[in-house]
Parts: sequence; C-alpha cells; structure tokens
Amino acid sequence: MKRNLIDPFIIALVAAVALACFFPYPGTKESPFHLHTIADIGVSVIFLFYGLQLGPEKLKAGLHNTRLHLVIQASTFILFPAIIILLKPLFATAFLAQAWLPFFFLAALPSTVSSSVVMVSIAGGNIPAAIFNASISSLLGIFITPVWMGLFIHSNAGDPGISYVIGKLLLQVLLPVAIGLVLHKRCWPFAARNKKQIKLFDQAIILLIVYCAFSESFYTGAFKNYSISSLLLLLFMVTALFFLVYGIMTLVAVRLHFNRQDRITATFCGSKKSLVHGSVMAKVLFANAANTGLILLPVMLFHAIQLMIVSIIAGKLHTKSYEQDYNISE
Repeated sequence: MKRNLIDPFIIALVAAVALACFFPYPGTKESPFHLHTIADIGVSVIFLFYGLQLGPEKLKAGLHNTRLHLVIQASTFILFPAIIILLKPLFATAFLAQAWLPFFFLAALPSTVSSSVVMVSIAGGNIPAAIFNASISSLLGIFITPVWMGLFIHSNAGDPGISYVIGKLLLQVLLPVAIGLVLHKRCWPFAARNKKQIKLFDQAIILLIVYCAFSESFYTGAFKNYSISSLLLLLFMVTALFFLVYGIMTLVAVRLHFNRQDRITATFCGSKKSLVHGSVMAKVLFANAANTGLILLPVMLFHAIQLMIVSIIAGKLHTKSYEQDYNISE
C-alpha cells in the first residue's frame, strides 16, 4: 500500500513536467531531435503490445454480464461528459473558462485498463468483467472521444477534421491492437515473459508525450499567467469530480442490487480515466494547439488522484473481505 500511495510513475510525471519547464526546446516541434515522431511510433508499439497481452479469450470471459457492462460504459462515456457540461456555467473566471475544454477532454476519455484490473483484483471484484470493460472502453474511446470533442472544438483553417482524427487513431491505435490480437497465440509467451519491460516501455512513451506537450506549452509561454493557486484549484476540482462519479456509481450499483464483486467492478472501472489514451488523443486532437500542456494537466492530476484514492479503497476492501472470510473480529 505504501508503494501504491507514492507511485514512482507519478514522481516521474512531475519530473517530466519540471524538465520541460527548464529545458523545453528539445521537446518542441522545431527541435532537431524529432521526439514527437519517436512518441508517435512508440504509441503504436504500446497498443501492439496491448493486443498481444489482451487476447480474444479475455474479451469473451466477461460477455454475459450485460447490465454491468452497460452501467460502466454509460458512466465512462455519458455520465462524466454530462457532469462537465452541466457544470459549465460554474467555469466563470478567465482561467476556468480556459480549463473547461481540458476538463471535458478528461471526461470524454475511456477508462484505464491496467490499474482498473489491478485494483479490482486487490479489492476482490469481478476480474473478467473488469478486463472486458476496460478493454472495450479503450476500443470504443477511439470513436466516441473524438465525436464528443468534435462538438466543442472549434476548428480553424488547416486544423484536421473529425474524420481525419478518427482515421489517424484507427491507424495508430486500433490497427496495432488488431495485429496484436492476431499474433496473440504466437507471441503471447514473449509478452508474458517481458511484462515488466513492456510496462516500463509504456510509461517511458507516456513520459515522452508529456514532456513534449509541456515543452511546447512552456516554450510558447502558455503557462505564464497561471498561479499556484490556479493549479491547486484544478487539483481540488479533479478530486471532487472523482468522488462525485464514484459516489454516483456506488448508489447505482446498490439500487441495481449488484453483488459485492460487481459493485466493486462498477465503481472502480466506471470512475477511472486513461492517461495513456489522454496522451495519445491530445497529440491528435490538439496537434496545432500551443497549450497542449494545459489540455493534459487535468488528465495527469486525475490519474494521480485515482491511483492514490482507489489504492486506499482497494486495500480497505481487501482487508474487510479477508476478515469476513476468516471471521476475524477487531
């Protein structure tokens, strides 16, 4: 639990932002190092490995629990965006007006895969359903997230249209996943043996994307008018968003009379968002934006908050389950 509360990856994210602050030029598009191109290639490799590890049998394992799946996907792609749309009048100040679109981008993203499944496993939830929903969410997000964003992004001349965005995501994300699924039987032993190295590679590419995004923002002076209090306000807002959705999902799961395992899966998978997809889609959806760092900031903060809070909740649920199974009383 202590290790989960101070995740080294979160520390690395902070370090990537700090590096971009002090040394932004190497991560800009004007740099001769071509880090953006390396990141693009790395993204495709990430999703190729994802397909290798996924396998069709994992998707089939959770197909039967339709009601649970609908609740989780509705939370991910309808509840989250609806909350941010309803709260738009509260984004009244100049800073919050700029922050609304990044928050809506966060709300429109799919659920995260690895941490959802891990936390559900620790808490004693429905693991096959968690794998199914996290995986399906990732695939649906390729289409749904750009469509949601297309309703609110005002394209300028020369900006890519929504069809271009979906097409690029299909080539960069869905195609590598499909290739990985095809190669699953042949290459799964390799992926299983190198699971740790694959995870490190994934995190390295995300850090590179974050560094490039914030480098562009710092290099163009996009953050010069933002104070520490503004950033703390963003942290408070993403924390409140997490607890709001988690609370709603808990009430829905109880009202629908889900069993304990399904309640855990619904609340954990339905309240999370993917930093991987956020990083990838920000590169495509906001390719010409100077403030990509601000676009990614709520996603990064939400990622850190969801890891810390859900780690604590999962640990408590695990302890409670252990005590109930073995009739341990305090």
